[in-house]
Formats: sequence, C-alpha cells, structure tokens
Amino acid sequence: MQIKTVTEIIEAFAPLALQEKYDNAGLLIGNSERPVSGVLICVDVTEAVINEAILMHINLIIAHHPLIFNGLKKITGQDEVERCIIKAIKNDIAIYAAHTNVDNVIDGVNGRIADKIGLINRRILQPKTGMLVKLVTFVPKLHVQRVREAIFEAGAGHIGNYDACSYNSEGYGSFRANSKATPFVGEVNKIHYEEETRIEVILPEYIQNKVIASMIKAHPYEEPAYDVFRLLNEYRQVGSGLTGELIEAENESDFLQRIRVLFGGNPIRHTALSGNKIKRVAVCGGSGSFLLQDAIKAGADIFISADFKYHDFFGAENKIIIADVGHFETEQFTKELFFDIIRKKLPTFAVHISKVNTNPIIYS
Repeated sequence: MQIKTVTEIIEAFAPLALQEKYDNAGLLIGNSERPVSGVLICVDVTEAVINEAILMHINLIIAHHPLIFNGLKKITGQDEVERCIIKAIKNDIAIYAAHTNVDNVIDGVNGRIADKIGLINRRILQPKTGMLVKLVTFVPKLHVQRVREAIFEAGAGHIGNYDACSYNSEGYGSFRANSKATPFVGEVNKIHYEEETRIEVILPEYIQNKVIASMIKAHPYEEPAYDVFRLLNEYRQVGSGLTGELIEAENESDFLQRIRVLFGGNPIRHTALSGNKIKRVAVCGGSGSFLLQDAIKAGADIFISADFKYHDFFGAENKIIIADVGHFETEQFTKELFFDIIRKKLPTFAVHISKVNTNPIIYS
C-alpha cells in the first residue's frame, strides 16, 4: 500500500481545495508513492512524535497542524521545525497535514466537538460563498438517465442533506455536422433537430473538471454542449464554525462544568453568566474569535472556542457567553476523527494515535 492510498482517504473526506489560502495542508515531506508501514496520528508534529514513529517503525505521520507553515530559507536545525524536518527525512518518515480543510467540513473538527457535546440540528456558522457552480448540458432523450447518473456519481447534485438533485426541461436542439465530423445523429452538411433534455446541476467548483469529464464520457454526442455558471449561493456544507442544539437545555454552571471535564479538566476563561439555560451552542475548534458576531446572530447561548484576547471578551455584550477552553483542547478530538476516517476504509491497517502530549500550554 502506498502513502497516497492513505492520504487520499483523508482528502476524500476533506478535499485540499477547502483549505484557507494562508494554509499549507497536504503532504509536506516524503514521496506519496512509497509503501506505507503504518500511520501515527497527532495534533502537532514535534521531535518527540517523530521519535515515537521511529520506535514504532511507522513511516507516515498525519497531523492536524502543518509542520511547515511559513516559508523556509534554510534548514540547519536551529529550531524544532528544522530539526523535525531533518529527522523525518533521515528516517524516511513522510509528514502529512490536514488542517483548515478539515476545519471547514461540517463533519470535521467542529462536527467531532458537536458529537462530544451532544448537539443536534447542526449548521455551519459562517458558510463559504463563491465555491459553487451550475453545470447545464443538453442530452438526447433516450440517453438522459445515463448522463445524469454519471454526473451524480462524479459528485454533482448535492444540496444540504439531499443528493441526485437536478432540474430537467424538454426542448429541441439543432446542429449541422461538417465534413470532418462523425455525428451520433443527423447527416453531414444537413441541419438536424433533436428532442433534448436540459439538465441543470449544482456542484462545488473544485470537482468541476471531474464532473465534466464524466458527463462527456457518458454523453452520446461527439461534441456535447454545456455551460458552467458561477453562483453566489452559500455553500452550507462548508465553512467556519458550527452551531447546534442540546437535546435538553442545561443550567449554565452545570454545562460549563461538563465542558471543562469533557475538554480535559483545565480552567475555562469565560464571560459573565446570564442566569439563563443553555440550549443553542456555537463551536469552533482552534482560534474562533472572528466568529463571535456570527455566533450571536445565530442565537447561540454560548460560544465555545479558543484564543480570545482580552478585548474580545467585551464583544459578548451580555448577548452570549464566551467560553475559551484552549486551542489544543478544542482540537484534541481531531486525532480520533482521523483514526476513524482511515479505519473505516482500512479496518485492518496499522493506525495509531500518538501518546505524546503536544500541548505547549501548562496549567498550574
């Protein structure tokens, strides 16, 4: 089995095209075509994690945070990032990161937090825009089902909790084949009129080429006609943060205590309690202060995230409780998420969660 066999499983769940522009997700060190002996999963790559992989004879580390985030002008071993790179290369260990692409899918980092808390009726807090396109093509009536199914199988036609979504309208197409053509119907140098169905489907832009290739392969025409339109619609399955509801409302103090234990038992920095019960919860793994206003607009009673600065807490304005539980703490469940994704596809493969605590923050 090759390294890319494993990394493609992660990317099928959270495509690299969904990462933020500033990010550096993907294979950072190593050759994707080399055989893989095992996988070690972590949040951060440190020297201790690489040593753990060496001792376990594992040659692929999958991390949430990219080891190489900013540009490197030299690799001399002067800091831990450089030392990790040198040690990984010397020991033929590949390093892969799945970062904001996993943050941005609804069942990703925030989805796993929601699982732990017990949230239902989930929605992306800040959906992405400008990521959807509409594909329109025209197919002779007898071949509509085949072409439509090929488009669906390639990933088009998903809207929220529904798939195989399309709009179909009947009409007539006309064309005239020249002497160089080999027309599927009609005659060379004669105008032909054909009963056709117009198929319209929505898809994310990053799979556009794949969908069009599948459509063309299934289409009977020598030169299929199609149009692609960019949409302004929100892509509600992709974006930052998540909001959901508790099955039963909880007392604020009880809920905060439950959250404190759930995320590791460390102190929680939070704003003043309102005296109301907690029903709607907003979450964002990692640094989520930029989503505070979105959480308020969503009607959340509490926003669980990390890395709030002093003045950020004033932004709550008694409209919501901010609960800063810590950066590592909100992302710790990502290790379980990666483990489950890989094990679901490769149930007998050697996948291990690192035992190294890479949280750089100590609570006294």
